[in-house]
Amino acid sequence: MRLETHYMLLALYLALMWLAVTAGTAAPGAAGRAEAPVTLAEDQSSFTLANGYVTARIEKQSGTVVSLTYQDLDLLRRGRGYWSSLGGGGAGSRRSSAVRLEPAGNGGTRAEVSCKLSYDGQPASLPADVDLRYALGRGDQGLYVYAIWEHRPGYPAFSVGEARYVVKLNPDIFDFLTVDAQRRRVMPTGYDWDHGTTLNMKEVRRLTTGVHAGEVEHKYDYAAILPETPAYGWSSTKHHVGLWMINPSFEYVAGGPTKVELTGHLDGNPGGLPTLLNMWLGSHYGGSSLAIGEQEAWTKVIGPFLLYCNAGPGHGEMWKDALLRAAREAEAWPYAWVSDPAYPPAAGRGVVTGQIVLRDPVVPDTRFSNLQVGLTAPHYQGRASGGWPANVDWQRDGKYYQFWTHADAQGGFVIGNVRPGTYTLHAFAEGVLGEFSLADIAVAGGKTRQLGQLAWTPVRYGRPLWEIGIPDRSAREFRHGDHYWQWGLYYEYAKEFPNDVNFVIGKSDWRRDWNYCQPPRIEGDDVRSTTWSVSFGVPEAPRGRAVLRLAFCGSRGGCNVSVSVNDKPIGETGALPPTGVMHRDGIRGYWFERNLPFDAALLERGTNTLRLTSHAEDWTQGVLYDYLRLELEPEGP
Repeated sequence: MRLETHYMLLALYLALMWLAVTAGTAAPGAAGRAEAPVTLAEDQSSFTLANGYVTARIEKQSGTVVSLTYQDLDLLRRGRGYWSSLGGGGAGSRRSSAVRLEPAGNGGTRAEVSCKLSYDGQPASLPADVDLRYALGRGDQGLYVYAIWEHRPGYPAFSVGEARYVVKLNPDIFDFLTVDAQRRRVMPTGYDWDHGTTLNMKEVRRLTTGVHAGEVEHKYDYAAILPETPAYGWSSTKHHVGLWMINPSFEYVAGGPTKVELTGHLDGNPGGLPTLLNMWLGSHYGGSSLAIGEQEAWTKVIGPFLLYCNAGPGHGEMWKDALLRAAREAEAWPYAWVSDPAYPPAAGRGVVTGQIVLRDPVVPDTRFSNLQVGLTAPHYQGRASGGWPANVDWQRDGKYYQFWTHADAQGGFVIGNVRPGTYTLHAFAEGVLGEFSLADIAVAGGKTRQLGQLAWTPVRYGRPLWEIGIPDRSAREFRHGDHYWQWGLYYEYAKEFPNDVNFVIGKSDWRRDWNYCQPPRIEGDDVRSTTWSVSFGVPEAPRGRAVLRLAFCGSRGGCNVSVSVNDKPIGETGALPPTGVMHRDGIRGYWFERNLPFDAALLERGTNTLRLTSHAEDWTQGVLYDYLRLELEPEGP
């Protein structure tokens, strides 16, 4: 079962309700439009693709969608759809365009066009050839978009920090943003954005006009785990139309199944246009890595994904319809209509099956849920800096493809549509600290690789004395974790915890008494480090070695946590990676673990106190814990 299939069940349920509500209410002429042939027209500057449902005009020189018409409405007026990247240089000046599929030659079934931006040898140019492609099929209520990046040996080395597809929408049409069930609402207008008061970051404004006057608008409050958000977008209260970003596969998206990124928001520039994003390479919440060497031959296909247009009586109905379409697109992946050597068809891809069996000798009754299993590139050499490790792991990789699925309750998994290659198998689950990995998994096209039972023995240093939280790579179980997208929760910390966190094992409740983040104490311009304490009882003074296991799901550049036991220092974490989760109003980012061993003789019979000091010089330097556990190694002979 593929990752996308996991969400298809929800999508089908919601969509069936939508179909029941809207049965027999199709717009007049819908059947005729579904049967209408695709047409393609071009002039010196642009291509125009149409099929009775939508009409898209693409600028040849830039590969930009300058118009997308649906229901006689230009959904992009004053906006556009374009590719964007940061770092590596601007697109090459060698521009060419071509028709890849001429509908006149296939009975009006499909049109596809290409706008190629090639490396020109100039120092300021991106050393890659980028082919931007758009396709439209008969009956499609939307435009398919994809790109192929190619770096040829001899091109200069380069790296890119962010890359995305951006759609700036018509503000006279769209006023409602839907990300998920918790985040869907009428949005402020561009006027409201322009007249708001800037707060602690340029992306944050307190609104002074409109229906949300007095509230704070922050684009990061709409960030989401991309693989858990198969359809998100904008809809119109007045015109009852929607435009949705639908990803049928996340194999090309950097960061794997836990990657959080931006989805949609108001543009931060003057005018505050409604904005829709496909962040396939993101620097937020832990970043991603895409660095290519000078002699390296590298190609990556970004997409295809679908800009889906629909209509309905309400915002909820249009979202449910978009979820149904997302499920249909996932089932159709890989698309049979894509023809390119860099995009293997279904018959040229492989399948990997197996079962993860948890075997924990220290705690035999350990249970897990939400087991995710994936095939990724082996970890490879990057650059150690600012708290980042030298190796690039699957959480940061943006260079290669990844293939993930949810296992069943018994740990069985099927990973389908895998590109041929050699991978490392990874697995992680809620309730288990760490992850499983198995290297050198060769996948051949058209073949099924059966791995059988795979024993996962989690790392244990000894018996657990206590734990705080749930190992799930997030801080959602802690205070405010259920509404983390509210801007500025870190400012509430000094009021809610005037004496910092003092957690008592066996008495305190982490849902209430453990904050979702350990921020600095921010009081005006004064920023001070904070110290949290954990008190716990020990029936007998132990001997041997104890290990404090700290799992983090968020930090900021310069963060460092030092730890003491009964007022005696036992060590520190060292510089933590700059994932920037707290100030972007999140509860998860790049996940990592730090273990601090110490002499168990520091523990005393009776009550003991462990203290965690998060050192901060800047208000953004907050850390988020996923999980904490103290283990005691058994004494040797």
